[in-house]
Order: sequence, then structure tokens, then C-alpha cells
Amino acid sequence: MTTKRMIFILALLACPCLAMGDEPDLVVKAARMLDVEQGIIVQSAFVVIEEGLIKSVSTSPSLPDVEMIDLGDVTLLPGLIDCHTHLALTREKDFQYMPVTMTTADFAISAVANAKKTLMAGFTTVRDVGSPDFIDVALMKASDQETVDAPRIIPSGHWIGITGGHGDVTGFIPGVLEWGPQQGIADGPEEVLKAVRYQIKHGAKVIKIMATAGILSFEDSVGAQQYSKEELQVIVEEARRHGLKVAAHAHGTEGTMAAIEAGVDSIEHGSMLSDRAITLMKKNGTYLVPTAYLRDGVDMNILPPALRKKAEDVIPKAQKSLENAIKQGVRIAFGTDAAVFPHGDNAKEFNCYVQSGMSEIEAIRAATLNAADLLGLDDRGSLKPGMLADIVAVKGNPLQDIKTLESVLFVMKEGVVYKRP
Repeated sequence: MTTKRMIFILALLACPCLAMGDEPDLVVKAARMLDVEQGIIVQSAFVVIEEGLIKSVSTSPSLPDVEMIDLGDVTLLPGLIDCHTHLALTREKDFQYMPVTMTTADFAISAVANAKKTLMAGFTTVRDVGSPDFIDVALMKASDQETVDAPRIIPSGHWIGITGGHGDVTGFIPGVLEWGPQQGIADGPEEVLKAVRYQIKHGAKVIKIMATAGILSFEDSVGAQQYSKEELQVIVEEARRHGLKVAAHAHGTEGTMAAIEAGVDSIEHGSMLSDRAITLMKKNGTYLVPTAYLRDGVDMNILPPALRKKAEDVIPKAQKSLENAIKQGVRIAFGTDAAVFPHGDNAKEFNCYVQSGMSEIEAIRAATLNAADLLGLDDRGSLKPGMLADIVAVKGNPLQDIKTLESVLFVMKEGVVYKRP
């Protein structure tokens, strides 16, 4: 038994209303539950949990001897999933100097705090797409062992990008942080192959690549293609051999197309999707992870002038790109780029989807069913028997007001309560 679960049981024993014997079934009761598969609200919900899994879901069970958590007038949903986070990172004034002013320990302490904020916001699973020194891998292990309060984490280790491109550290004198394949900076087929293998060796469960230039880096372009088709194919093929998926940061059209053609699983940002790119994404089943809240959440005042100029140019294009992708039926998985805006505000992404033309239920599916599918996880994303007991609760009906998801009242991960009213 894990330490976290033992503490939880002892807490229940101390409370007469939740007393437990030899860890019997536990029931979570609520006035409503969202069936994300059917897209309907179910009145009067009883979710029976056994050994961290959902045993049954019903509207009127006969459970006289089972301990119950009665949450009252709330709506239950599956634990939410964010497919694009950077738990070890933050964006504040002079953030560009953090690589030379912060140690690995500094970043790790920050990651633990940010992970807890993310979990308390209702996100029980995240994909972390880049952190220093494999902090995301260490955090995954700590989360799995329940030694920290954190979502389950699918780590990427270091992102992989070209020398001097998006993801590399630039602007310092020669000799300062000259990274190579071990840190994810790689050029040419041989180096990118080594970079992929090195990330996997040290625990990466997904590969993150920089297919194009970006906003928060100091190269002049925001969208220029950075990896050749040959390099992209080597990355994807090697990841596939190890059973891993590939997420591609991509703003510009040509680099986005090259990444899709190489077979990446998701396009992150997708700020300049052409009709041709959208058609190819639909054909290949490539997901878009929009990171749409960046348009509102990024603090322009902390950006150096060159970066601010790029952001102000790209954000309107990204908005139109998302609207077009939704209209044309591209598969969308929820992802935020939390770190560029404060961790814990992840759920503000939902309203951006709805404002861009998505229905409330489709926005919620992006963070449940779709996100689980993108991550290759079949044990979460809905509330039904056999799934992990990852449950959150909100006041009101999120199908009527998507912003209710911004105020999560109850968080359970694998049968353990981390937050309750």
C-alpha cells in the first residue's frame, strides 16, 4: 500500500461519516454526472470505487454497507487531461535568463509546486512536453509513487530542436550552454536519431520536436521550417520502433506540412494551418493541440520587444486557424502550454474552444476522450466500470456554462481524494 493511500484511509477512519474497515468499496454520490460519451447529464449519480478503479456507475444503487462521499449539488466528470504542459517552467520578467540563473534543483522545486496547482485544477493526467534535466521523468516517478501531489505525467525529457532554433538557448556568448543531442539539440539524421534514443534511455514516454521556429525564442522567424523531411522521418520512425508517439511544435505552414507528412501524432499550436494541411491532418488522423488560451493568458508586458512583436503577429493567425480546424472537423485534443501563463489556469482553455466554434461537449471531450486517445490511454477519459477512479466535480452544468470547469471543487485520482468542498 502506498503512503498516500494509507494516509487517506487513516483520514477516513478519523471521520465518523467516512469510517472504513478493511478498505471496502467507496461511493461518490452527486446530484449529476456528465456522460461524456453520450454527451448528456445523468441525474443522481453513484460511482462505486474499488482499489482505485470504478466498479460501477448507477443512479439508484442498493449499497447499505458502503461508505459514501456525498458531494451534493455538483456535477461529476472524468479527471481532465492536458496534453501540453511544462511543469518545471514559468514565464515571468527576464525569463530568458533562467537557464543560467536557476539550477536543476530550482526548476524541480518549481515543478512540484506547479504539479500540485495543476492537479487541484482538476487535471489528473498531463503530457509534459519539455523540461530541464529530465525533471518531468522524476516527477512522473514521484507521482506514480504518490510521494507528491501531482497528476499522472507522460514525460518527454528534453524537446528536440536544431542548433540556434526554437528550443535552443541563444543570446549568450559562445561556450555558454552549448547543448547537443543529450539535451535535445541535434542536427542531421545521425544526431536526431541519437537525441531520440537518449531521451528514451532516460525515461521519455513521448518525443517532442520543434518542426518550426517559435515565438519565445530569439531567431527572427516565427514559423520557418527547422527540420528537413528526412530528419523528421528519422525521428518519427525511431520513436515508433520504441512504441512512442511524437508531438510536433509547429507554427509555419511548410514545417507543419512536413511534420504531418512524416507521421507525427499531433501538431502543437498549429498557428498557420492551410486548407491543405487540414485535409492531410484529417486523412492521417493527426491531432491538433491548439494551446488557444495563450492569446489571452500570455503577459505581453514581460516579453522582450522582438518576442512581443512575433506574438502579436501570430496570435490572430492562430485564432483563425483554430476556427477553421474546428469547422472542418480536425481532431482536437486539449493542451494549454501552461508555463507561458500561470499553472493552475489550464481550464481557461475550454472557453477559447467554445468561442472558436466548438460545442461545450466537444470541448470537454477534447480534454477527456480525445486526449486519452491521443496519449494512447484506454483506462481514463470517461466514468464507467473498469476505468481509473479519476473524478472531478464542479458546481452547475458545464454543458450550459463551460466556465464552471474553471472552478473545480473536488479532485480524486485513482480513488484518493486530493481536494473536496
